[in-house]
Amino acid sequence: MSALPPDVEELRVRTRDFIRDVVIPAEPRPGVYLAEEVLSDLQAQAKAAGVFAPHVPTEWGGQGVPIEHWSPIFQEAGYSPIGPAVLGCMAPDEGNMHMLARIGTSAQKERYLRPLATGDIRSSFAMTEPHPGAGSDPSALSTRAVRDGDDWVITGDKRFISGAEVSGFFIVMAVTDPDSPTGGTPAEAVAGSGSAQERRGQAATMFLVDRDTPGVEVGRSIRTVDRTIAGGHPYVRFEGVRVPSSAVLGEPGKGFAYAQVRLAPARLTHCMRWLGLARRALDIALDRAEHREVFGDILARQGLAQELIAQSVIDIETADAMISKTALVLEGDQAEANSLSSIAKVYCSEAVYRVIDRAVQLTGGDGVSDELPLIQYLNEVRPFRIYDGSTETHKFAISRRASSRRRREVAAGAPRQDLVAGPEVAR
Repeated sequence: MSALPPDVEELRVRTRDFIRDVVIPAEPRPGVYLAEEVLSDLQAQAKAAGVFAPHVPTEWGGQGVPIEHWSPIFQEAGYSPIGPAVLGCMAPDEGNMHMLARIGTSAQKERYLRPLATGDIRSSFAMTEPHPGAGSDPSALSTRAVRDGDDWVITGDKRFISGAEVSGFFIVMAVTDPDSPTGGTPAEAVAGSGSAQERRGQAATMFLVDRDTPGVEVGRSIRTVDRTIAGGHPYVRFEGVRVPSSAVLGEPGKGFAYAQVRLAPARLTHCMRWLGLARRALDIALDRAEHREVFGDILARQGLAQELIAQSVIDIETADAMISKTALVLEGDQAEANSLSSIAKVYCSEAVYRVIDRAVQLTGGDGVSDELPLIQYLNEVRPFRIYDGSTETHKFAISRRASSRRRREVAAGAPRQDLVAGPEVAR
């Protein structure tokens, strides 16, 4: 019996059926981008089926699923690599929708969230910059925005801006007032570390910038191994881009804090979507193992194959439990949400890769060819260990948080657990 509320379970089942009956038959061959006209047609069918934008509040055009119940729906969508795009819950749009719903004004929600939630436009999140600018370390942010009367003028170069080729607008992160305190530290923006050392004298602000604003230039795209994020990962230049004060998302100077609002759920929804794809990979491997006879027996009954299968099941179920625990706190304490989502992101990105890699191994030659989609699945999930903060960046923050927590406990009177009695005189 499902633990989901009846309406959410009903949506999950409809999503599952839609993905298997409509989306999977329309998948492009491995390594090929989904054609825009095919995507538009599939999205129209998703809207007609009532499964589009499951995560968006109903007043803005979505299905209104609470964040703690996103995972089962997102996993069903992720069972197909194109499923999240078809259902309007793919990065970067999904994370931008969540942030707009949380901190956007009514006018901003009407102008940007509603058409985004209905699939009429797309968006990008512009923080990453050319070296040595902001990447895993947002404290290196170099794009600047300065006040000019009632307007702001933005200047800077961005790179690896996912989806920018088809974006209708950007959420741009820029340094604004070098003399004001940060609203959340730069390191927290990726790792969510409540104990991260503050970048002194730098605050950032988020701006909503329309694609056709004078001074916005989308440059060449960076070729990557993944194919599921439409619009590529290009360079984007903001050259003296003038926007009104109404373009500020949230409050000036609080960009790093708002990045946490976006990135903690965004990290977790990546986990949800890719876990769905890991389940698909395991199903492919199970079907092959059940129907492939080698050395006189069915592959699924041979010990080495059973070890690979068992480890994949363990990885999937562990990741699922970790996602579920983290999802329960996303709307609560921000520090706890950042901490758990960072841990989940590290584990899930590594676990999903292991599951798909084992499926490749179990299917042999077909696994490394385009006869099966598994090798492309591996290409899709490999960047996940880098996107939204590299595994190493998160481990750095996880370790610092653990050490900081224990120092505070000991300082508050908790006894040290590492003390030994010392040498004693033998009697």
